[in-house]
Amino acid sequence: QVQLVESGGGLVQAGGSLRLSCVASGNTRSINAFGWYRQAPGQERELVARIGRGGPIFILDSGKGRFTASRDNAWSTAYLQMNRLKPEDTAVYYCSAESLLSTATIWGQGTQVTVSS
Repeated sequence: QVQLVESGGGLVQAGGSLRLSCVASGNTRSINAFGWYRQAPGQERELVARIGRGGPIFILDSGKGRFTASRDNAWSTAYLQMNRLKPEDTAVYYCSAESLLSTATIWGQGTQVTVSS
């Protein structure tokens, strides 16, 4: 089993930066990919970034040039660096993990990101 805990959210002014972290515990060697999703009030959850064994494999169009997804070599921590934040980036951000041992996606509890104008 893998458990995920996100941190790093908060309130920031437009143009500022935040770095989200996602610490994985348990059988981290089974993790095949990390994902970052976000969900704004009244909207569906959307994929922001995904990083697999070969490196980042997806970045949301609106995040290109501003967001960078990375992970450590031990697959124990994933990061989402967000620069030049905009009010429309305000959402709850969730970390996810895909395991080689299960078809179910593992989710963290989410961290709130609020960008003020």
